[in-house]
Amino acid sequence: MGVSVAALDELRSALPDDVVVTDPDAVEKYRHDWSRDPSAGTPVAVVRAWNAEQVQAAVTWAAANHVPVVPRGAGSGLSGGSSALDDGIVVSLERMTAIEIDPLCQVAVVEPGAFNKDVKAAAAEEGLWYPPDPSSFEICSIGGNVATNAGGLCCVKYGVTTDYVLGLDVVLADGTLVTLGGKRIKDVAGLSLVKLFVGSEGTLGIVTRAILRLVPAQGARSTMVATFDTVTAAAEAVVAIRTTMRPCLLELMDRATINAVEDFRPMGLDRSVGALLIGQSDAPGNVRSGEIAAMQAACDAAGAGECFVTDDADEGEMFVQARRISFHALEQRGALLLEDVGVPIPRLPDLLARIVAISQAHDVEIPTVAHAGDGNTHPLIVYDARDAESERRARAAFLEVMAAAIELGGTITGEHGVGRAKAVALPDQLGPDVMALTRKIKDALDPDGILNPGAILGR
Repeated sequence: MGVSVAALDELRSALPDDVVVTDPDAVEKYRHDWSRDPSAGTPVAVVRAWNAEQVQAAVTWAAANHVPVVPRGAGSGLSGGSSALDDGIVVSLERMTAIEIDPLCQVAVVEPGAFNKDVKAAAAEEGLWYPPDPSSFEICSIGGNVATNAGGLCCVKYGVTTDYVLGLDVVLADGTLVTLGGKRIKDVAGLSLVKLFVGSEGTLGIVTRAILRLVPAQGARSTMVATFDTVTAAAEAVVAIRTTMRPCLLELMDRATINAVEDFRPMGLDRSVGALLIGQSDAPGNVRSGEIAAMQAACDAAGAGECFVTDDADEGEMFVQARRISFHALEQRGALLLEDVGVPIPRLPDLLARIVAISQAHDVEIPTVAHAGDGNTHPLIVYDARDAESERRARAAFLEVMAAAIELGGTITGEHGVGRAKAVALPDQLGPDVMALTRKIKDALDPDGILNPGAILGR
């Protein structure tokens, strides 16, 4: 039926003049996240809120008019979690960027539109560090990180977003603003509601403020880089390393990714190797050199062709940067379907072997990078968007990769979120009882189903 002109006028009158956007050219910019979800609709309006009260006003209006609400941060999501809906509104948090560091409590009080990099920079000024470290940390927002429980490169040792969220302000589906948690490191009073909202992808409420735990600044790092003939051999080295230690970074790149990076921004990587493994230790003093030596030994035992070590921070960062730009490099090769599957670490060699087999079976290129130290892989399926048959094979491979991860005791998403792109596979992972429980929680907090419908649970 759509939203009436009178209802839209009510929304405009409830908010300042510069907040509600309806111009088609401006609205177009808010339809997709980075996944370019083809099912994205066209919202009737975008609410570019300056504060929590404006988010409340928008959600209260939406509840009264039964209008779907899609929350949006920086738009850097990779699973269609912020794809707009026809006859809905988008609530953009991009203008809410305040950051306050409390050095005594060692926390950051942050609005959802603040970029991850800016929180890190503000914390660093006080000699502190915010560890969650997505590859997109320069362009992703804290609200999106909380919504998807984002991870990153250093999660193998330091954990993911949820490990650093002490408190949240959340606007619920009826417009109520609740404050959960606080600056307390230990707090078990009541249900763990903060954890419930982290990773809920805007389906239970809209985060308008987060209290993030900070830690002392990271120490000096040493870097090891090893090459292998196959990704399976590199993964076997990862399994061996993780049985005895937790490096602060352990990343894998396969040959296709290495070559894409060299085509995109030449960095002197060896194009001929089957896989590259980058490991780092930030342990203090002699412990660091001991960890690096142990990583070298594990790589040698797994058949590494070359093993290079450096204590030079800039040289080590060059290799990490090569890993970070892999997504941008692979975008140059065609359209991408973005996977985010993970398995228990001992099954990592099996998962990587299955991805190679799926690539061959469907005649589609699947370059793979991985936060290998925690079993989280990013197979990036490349296809020609102008060729229907190429896209059909790619989408078949996309489903099969998720099925393989589930079969190996893994997950369809380690850090990007389910969004809309992976909702079809979620029942296969969770099973009917857990799906039913998830729907009960959703129905209890959002009985009219207006908050990000289609994300996680599908339509």
